[in-house]
Amino acid sequence: MDLTVSHWLYGAFTLLIIITMACRRGVVLPTLLGTFVIAWVYKGSVIDGFTAIFNANLVAAKELFNIFLIITFMVALLHSLKDLGADKRMIQPIQKIMVNGHVAFFVLIGVTYVISLFFWPTPAVPLIGALLVPAAVRAGLPAMLAAVAVALAGQGMALSSDYVIQVAPGLSAKAAGIEPSAMINEALILSLISGFVALAVAYLVNRKSIMSANDPRIEGELQLLQGSEEQTEPAESKATTTWSRIFAVLVPLSMLAVMVYMVSTKLTTGRMGGFEGGDGAAFIGGVAVILLLLSTVAFGKRSALDHISDHITNGFVFAFKAMGPVIPIAGFFFLGSSDFSGSILSITEGDPPALLFELVQSSQAFLPQNAFLAAFSILIIGIITGLDGSGFSGLPLTGSLAGALANGPIDPATLAAIGQMGSIWTGGGTIVAWSSLVAVAGFCGVPVMELVRKNFLPVMLGLIVSTILAVLLF
Repeated sequence: MDLTVSHWLYGAFTLLIIITMACRRGVVLPTLLGTFVIAWVYKGSVIDGFTAIFNANLVAAKELFNIFLIITFMVALLHSLKDLGADKRMIQPIQKIMVNGHVAFFVLIGVTYVISLFFWPTPAVPLIGALLVPAAVRAGLPAMLAAVAVALAGQGMALSSDYVIQVAPGLSAKAAGIEPSAMINEALILSLISGFVALAVAYLVNRKSIMSANDPRIEGELQLLQGSEEQTEPAESKATTTWSRIFAVLVPLSMLAVMVYMVSTKLTTGRMGGFEGGDGAAFIGGVAVILLLLSTVAFGKRSALDHISDHITNGFVFAFKAMGPVIPIAGFFFLGSSDFSGSILSITEGDPPALLFELVQSSQAFLPQNAFLAAFSILIIGIITGLDGSGFSGLPLTGSLAGALANGPIDPATLAAIGQMGSIWTGGGTIVAWSSLVAVAGFCGVPVMELVRKNFLPVMLGLIVSTILAVLLF
């Protein structure tokens, strides 16, 4: 096919975005500028350029708003549980299991992974850092190794699959032009492989640093945590204590029931029965809203009307801070897809352009048809896009490239999952110091750059192994 100036401009801006990410700079500016220039050139009218830049963001916002809602409701629920003190009660029994540093390491991994699946790792870090990390250190686990466990299990393994809230697979699948159900199970498997390898390597390399419970060095480790623990809460009333205990049991059981039901429908029907992608997020979000309503009323019937509004507002603020920059980035890459370019460019007749797909298609004759080369190329691009410290901003790019390679030597769903691993393990908060890894280091009282060095080798080995197995298995 013949490439137009618009195709070359799209390719040039895509390359510029990758370079910008590699330089650890924000990419919102080049994506907005690229959308404007490409639309202007394609339509031949500067007015259409202005219109397209707005439409691209509007289309992206419409497509991704369900993601904002699920984040909002889950974060709002966590805030309401904090009011009751139920968030602390949910994990207090775990402290008794930490009989030594080795056990504490794996307990931290398990608890962090489960909480991060339902509430995302960033909101979960203060809770884990304030309650479980000090208990783990007292059992003999060095603060640095505790930080490694929290980062790899939460910011890495849990967030890279995002199996429950499904923000990441939703972004990847939408950009790739596939259904989330086509890749979500692959993403889960790859995240577990990456996580198991990374955590095993981290444990084997650092196991000799784990101390006995009576080691005098533990006092020094505890001093690292000074200032990172939460302040002592005022005494609770008898009624609040009762509700705190109730919701400390009710919320985990409700979320467990959700997971059991979703898994059971898959086992009995061979698919998720409509509970993957948007429907799955809606199911979990609806349960979260009812729990939010009940917990807010339990905290105070008279204040419930005001408190629930505050919690939802705080949830939206968190969601837009975390995901806001993704909208213009997604808008640019949606422009490269024929599924969305018609709406963005206001094309009502004829076939809308597929700029990215046509670019890749025209160059496939010059590319080696090798599954390993394609997989590792997407992985490297994902890692590069993760260098901005977000983890999610690169998903529209890796997803779009995966969809553009649909006729290549490897399935686009597998490529999208591989790109998701690279982007989120890097930028989600395991091996870049300017990501949410800062929060993990702060609550564990360790230098963030030292934590990056501890995580780097395990994470890279995990990603390499999972990518190889993805090609062989899928």
